[in-house]
Amino acid sequence: MDKPLRSDARRNRDALVTAARTLFEERGLDAPLKEIAARAGVAIGTLYNRFPTRDDLIAAAVEDRIEAGSRIAEAALAIDDPWDSFVYLVEQVCALQAADRLLSELAVRAAPSRAIADAQGYGHALMRRIITRAQESGALRSDWVLEDIAFITWSHTRILEATAHIAPDIWRRHLALMLDGLRAEAAHPLPVPPITEDQVMQALRGAQPGEERR
Repeated sequence: MDKPLRSDARRNRDALVTAARTLFEERGLDAPLKEIAARAGVAIGTLYNRFPTRDDLIAAAVEDRIEAGSRIAEAALAIDDPWDSFVYLVEQVCALQAADRLLSELAVRAAPSRAIADAQGYGHALMRRIITRAQESGALRSDWVLEDIAFITWSHTRILEATAHIAPDIWRRHLALMLDGLRAEAAHPLPVPPITEDQVMQALRGAQPGEERR
């Protein structure tokens, strides 16, 4: 069990997490750690003492949001119609990304902590059930796999970056086009096999910067 923090250490930690959330929302998850420390009013050494790595700080900044995706999947699974359930899942995940930059950027990174990885694993298990049910009903194309959702979230993140300041809802048009392409009656043979879970993780790790910004 972790030892309770002293009051001054608790204040420093809370200030760092608050500053990190603000800077990450303004500048993205690669915001310089020195700026986060300065905004929190502490030395950079204090930041590293409390959060040895950037991932540690990211995990603390998003810890109150890690169950959001699972709650969406649970609500989707409660919808009786398999296609409506699948559409609700994808639309709500994209809406969550559109409303929360931290979660949007987290979607294109490897999980920064075991707790977040576990929450994502639980959500993914529910998503597989939703996908299987939609395929068994004949509504969703049979060659689509959960790992393909990475292409939706990755492209969605880039669309948000490009259009949020000029047409904040235009992502809904792109998503509607993609969903129509996922209907079973619209399916045509795909040219290559699906990406594997290992390949998704390799892509997520490779998308992160190789050098820490300080």
